[in-house]
Amino acid sequence: MIGTLINTGAIVLGTLIGLLLKKALPKDIDKPIMTVEGVAIMIIGLNGMLTRMFTVEDGKVSSHGELILLISLVVGTLIGTLLDLDGKIAKAGNALERRFGKDGFAGGFINASLVFCIGAMSIMGPIAERLEGDMSILLEKSIMDGISAILFAVAMGWGVIGAAVSVLAVQGFFALLANLFVGVSSAMLADFFIVGFSIIMCIGFNFTMNTKIKTANMIPALLVPIVYNLFT
Repeated sequence: MIGTLINTGAIVLGTLIGLLLKKALPKDIDKPIMTVEGVAIMIIGLNGMLTRMFTVEDGKVSSHGELILLISLVVGTLIGTLLDLDGKIAKAGNALERRFGKDGFAGGFINASLVFCIGAMSIMGPIAERLEGDMSILLEKSIMDGISAILFAVAMGWGVIGAAVSVLAVQGFFALLANLFVGVSSAMLADFFIVGFSIIMCIGFNFTMNTKIKTANMIPALLVPIVYNLFT
């Protein structure tokens, strides 16, 4: 868990630095920062998805995962919408906002938590540290998340710091369950990552195009490729 604790600390530190920078910057700087941050998030999501969906062998490009991606997003979003996960998470963020008296806590908390928690590093990092004592993945992720936290904090404020708790909980969960990942097929992980990075792309769309995709409602989509691969 040392790597996860470093990751958590990097997010807290990055948020505090971002808040200090925010006071020195013009008030209208938030929108362009959110726009360019959204572009970066979309690129990260697209790259993560494409590297697992497409392979090149003997000069020929082949792809997989398109159908399971479609099914996962549709079924997962349906479940998330029926459960109103977005609304429940927003209420939790708003409760924290009232508790700490900080404006805009919910938005920063939700978006930053999804970006920091969904992805290959959030899963493979704790597993590698737990099973092999290798913290290199989490140390690299800590640097990335720390820099992102600065930009997020400038754009969205105090809510970003709450994502540190989300990272601690999610990566701690995978660290505790690391032994269950021994022997898991590479196909299952690839499908899982394809869906996860697709959700990250949607976060980027929300930032750059002012869309209102409820990405929290898409979270159950991550379970679909796992169930699919277990029964096929």
